[in-house]
Amino acid sequence: MAVAVEELLTPDILKPARYLGNELGAVHKPWNEATVRWVLTYPEVYEVGASNLGHIILYNILNTQPRQLCDRAYLPAPDLGAKLRSTFTPLFAVESRRPLTDFDILGFSLSYELGATNILEMLDLAGIPLTWRERQCRGAEGQRGRGAEEAGGELLSSQSPYPLIFAGGQTATSNPEPYADFFDFFALGDGEELLPEIGLVLEEGKAAGLSREALLLDLAQIPGVYVPQFYDMAPDGSIHPNRRDVPDRILRRVATPMPAYSIGLVPYIETVHDRLTIEIRRGCTRGCRFCQPGMLTRPARDVEPEQVVKAIEQGMRATGYNEFSLLSLSCSDYLALPAVGMEIRNRLKDENISLSLPSQRVDRFDENIANILGGNRQSGLTFAPEAGTQRMRDIINKGLTNEELLRGVKTGFDRGWDKIKLYFMIGLPEETDVDVLGIVETVRWLQQQCRERGRKALNFTLTISNFTPKPHTPFQWHSVSTAEFERKQSLLRSEFRGMRGVKVNFTDVRISAMEDFIGRGDRRLASVLRRAWELGAGMDAWFDSADRAFAAWGQAIAQSDLTWKYRQAEVGEIGGGGESPIADRLDKPLPWDRIDTGIDKNWLKADLQRALEAATVPDCSFEGCSHCGVCGVDFGHNVVVEPPPIPEFVGHFVPKQERVQRLRVWFGKLGNMALVSHLDLARLFDRAVRRASLPIAFTNGFHASPRISIANALPLGATSSGEIVDFELTEYMDVATFQARLVTQIPGNIPIYRVEEVELKTPSSAQLLEKVEYLITVAAAADASSDRWKKWIEAILASDAILWEQTSKSGKKQMVNLRSSLFELEFQEGNSPIDRPGVLRYVGSCRNDGSLLRPDGVIYMLEQVNACEFQLLHSHRLSLILQVQTCSNPIVV
Repeated sequence: MAVAVEELLTPDILKPARYLGNELGAVHKPWNEATVRWVLTYPEVYEVGASNLGHIILYNILNTQPRQLCDRAYLPAPDLGAKLRSTFTPLFAVESRRPLTDFDILGFSLSYELGATNILEMLDLAGIPLTWRERQCRGAEGQRGRGAEEAGGELLSSQSPYPLIFAGGQTATSNPEPYADFFDFFALGDGEELLPEIGLVLEEGKAAGLSREALLLDLAQIPGVYVPQFYDMAPDGSIHPNRRDVPDRILRRVATPMPAYSIGLVPYIETVHDRLTIEIRRGCTRGCRFCQPGMLTRPARDVEPEQVVKAIEQGMRATGYNEFSLLSLSCSDYLALPAVGMEIRNRLKDENISLSLPSQRVDRFDENIANILGGNRQSGLTFAPEAGTQRMRDIINKGLTNEELLRGVKTGFDRGWDKIKLYFMIGLPEETDVDVLGIVETVRWLQQQCRERGRKALNFTLTISNFTPKPHTPFQWHSVSTAEFERKQSLLRSEFRGMRGVKVNFTDVRISAMEDFIGRGDRRLASVLRRAWELGAGMDAWFDSADRAFAAWGQAIAQSDLTWKYRQAEVGEIGGGGESPIADRLDKPLPWDRIDTGIDKNWLKADLQRALEAATVPDCSFEGCSHCGVCGVDFGHNVVVEPPPIPEFVGHFVPKQERVQRLRVWFGKLGNMALVSHLDLARLFDRAVRRASLPIAFTNGFHASPRISIANALPLGATSSGEIVDFELTEYMDVATFQARLVTQIPGNIPIYRVEEVELKTPSSAQLLEKVEYLITVAAAADASSDRWKKWIEAILASDAILWEQTSKSGKKQMVNLRSSLFELEFQEGNSPIDRPGVLRYVGSCRNDGSLLRPDGVIYMLEQVNACEFQLLHSHRLSLILQVQTCSNPIVV
């Protein structure tokens, strides 16, 4: 049964549009026609999860499968989370609004070591027991709450009342052991082909009536599926099968990128990555020895340039975004990047489109790449030298020289960039204080080399992170003490102090130690994870959560018998005060040894030795094979596409500013669209115009924006049937044609009532605003008969002045007379949907000078004049009344 979401989304809930599930591209499949029902759950707030490319791709793929349905869920923000608990409402999926317990399978993205606490929070909010043992044990149903003890009992021989719970993502693939108690299985590696295979097994298992254990046994036969309950942990932390019919090693899955599935969800609210993202290359063979993604995504696979161009062109027109991003671990290693970028800029030249790249190699950054970046809005430049000296860059196999670093940064400076972000790392193996101070010297040198008379100096924003060892990398056996990190940070702070044009951000040392502790842990850490969540850990990646997170994790570790293990991360195991020789540690079993990533462990050992000798390994995508062990039948081989010729540049976008027609549109904002804010509504119209290919005019200036003007902001949560928006066009359009094309691109709860052409010389609707008409539903604390409502209204109308203290945007306070802004107020007879309500109609001031009578102002006047408490239950705007007579006939629904 669906959850009454609208009843939860009261005015105290921030950004309620997060939870509506009505975005452009959302899929609403018939519930009863699906055999297998999925929920892809992203354990972060909506703005992060809804813009995650992997989340979008897998959601789209699963919904193309016959007889399968895929919904979505996100970590509710603290305000809604508290309301779910206080009202005993289970966490729900956003499209169907059904509790998560109604589904067959829940998949979590686990991409950060400390992110498991968010997953536990979501499971608890959904009323799902936290561990697979609890979910399988008889009598576990209904157990909720922090600190609940594991239920005892025998295993069920029939279906459990709870969905199967699994996790995928980089952290799950890297080392699932710390989280093994909480999940029924893990999906290792790429999910594009793996998840549909899992769905088919579930469909067959449901049809056969398999028990939960039998179903998991079938799933364990799929390459890439790891079922923890079929493996036991030895005292040394290593993992071994506890039955003969499961694989000895679990293969990481590899899939070819599918750009077409990147086109999908277009949220109504602004997200973290508020743009179309298309993957151009998966995998990296640079061989940076600290980089886990580079090891876990081999081999490298380029996407054919024509596929990329087609996906971007179709995606931009289908979504209405004005920006797109090309995604890869190292975008500039995609040799076709300049040609693809230029082709897209040429094709979409007249649509004010910009390109951003999240990651690029500074040694490959040249004029060809600079030519395609940005657009009418120049994007920022970000490079990652990682180390400040050549010796350290050789140790980590960065493959970057000082000359290449300078050439890349200077190219950006010469092409107009005056702000560049640089990423560095401290605590790397064999690092000395000279190497640490080399970061300062490198930045100072770059500043000196990039100076030009008459130009603003080049500014740098630095992020200096603490090296955290990651499984499946040559540096997985190394860690540095917390005290050493703090000393090196202090050293850098001292050297950077007073340096102009440089802003330095440091990663929290405490969080780094916990990431190390969890990321390389074994199954014994499950109790620590659970206790940390019980103590309030969650959203630990957010800056303002660091103190709370560290306190919770620290207390959880202290209450466990694993304090000694955490101290290893704090004092360092190699090169940071640890006593264990490196040779002894290399041969010890590791908790993640059962995961077959394709990379030979002996090769990792050999590469660590090469690192200690400062010997480099070539990039096997472009030079000789490094013999890491990946290439073969199971994982494939590197696929590098030859770059096509770079098209001739046809010219920059020139905003069309000539206005030949203004169309005034009367529209409504009904149903759940009332929960979309004014700024989000403006963004919605912008994207709708792009999708409809309407010839919109642009403003002048560097940041040209479309000439779309909404007359007045409607309060969040209010509905309306009287809104007005002006569109200014560069070409004449038939009014009926404009309306028909616009209607096809906006939600049904934003009805278009009429469109009229108005003279360009006349003021805009915002300038012509004079009055506003509302219907408001009000509850009174006292008995409220029809006669009493009329007396209350008469008391207001009889008043000459009702003063209200108002604070301006600048913070200045002044007293205003609300009564002078009220022109009409009357009680509506025959409206009593709730106990003691009053439905009032009023007409008040609504002028461009800021004189505006809002519904809460009417409530204030009722309370001041009648000495009684009133509550605004709902407001509906009937009309915006303009000064000109032709626009004063409102549409009322």
